[in-house]
Amino acid sequence: MISDHSKDKVVFGFWVYLMSDCVLFAGLFATYAVLQGATFGAATLEELVSLPFVFVETLLLLTSSFTVGLALLAAHHRKKIWTLVGLGVTLLLGLAFLAMEASEFMHLVAEGNGPNASAFLSAFFTLLGTHGVHVALGALWMLILMAHVLLKGLTTGTVRKLVLLSLFWHFLDIIWIFIFTFVYLLGALALV
Repeated sequence: MISDHSKDKVVFGFWVYLMSDCVLFAGLFATYAVLQGATFGAATLEELVSLPFVFVETLLLLTSSFTVGLALLAAHHRKKIWTLVGLGVTLLLGLAFLAMEASEFMHLVAEGNGPNASAFLSAFFTLLGTHGVHVALGALWMLILMAHVLLKGLTTGTVRKLVLLSLFWHFLDIIWIFIFTFVYLLGALALV
């Protein structure tokens, strides 16, 4: 049996991890801000990105934040099936987001606008790719947690893990809102 003190340490440690990820993303955003104009004759963001496409990605990720919240609510009410449904829908939305991001990356690379085309594109791919890797790891964590719920039920430990997963998933949504705002929206406004 894990003591309450040990549980508090785990939660505190997870918050420390999230804050270290904030520092990582802050560095990536700063790098992007410095290099966004360093195209050296290569394509600019305005020439490469479709805002409606990115808006759909944003809707997918924000909806997944809502569904992971529903899964957590169901878990707190000890409703195993609804917890699994909520996690399953969240997983599908996250995977759809990843598929769209991978499609965007493949399209850019196929047109010769890969990370090696300019410093701007290198920063762009690094920022979005790092976020994508986090989403993929969150999806893997979700799969493992779904299997855990299926096999062991909604134990206190499982619900605590679900709370941490939910925090992580919401954190990724917040990072995406910053990406959408500062990379895509402000990049599109630079055209005006």
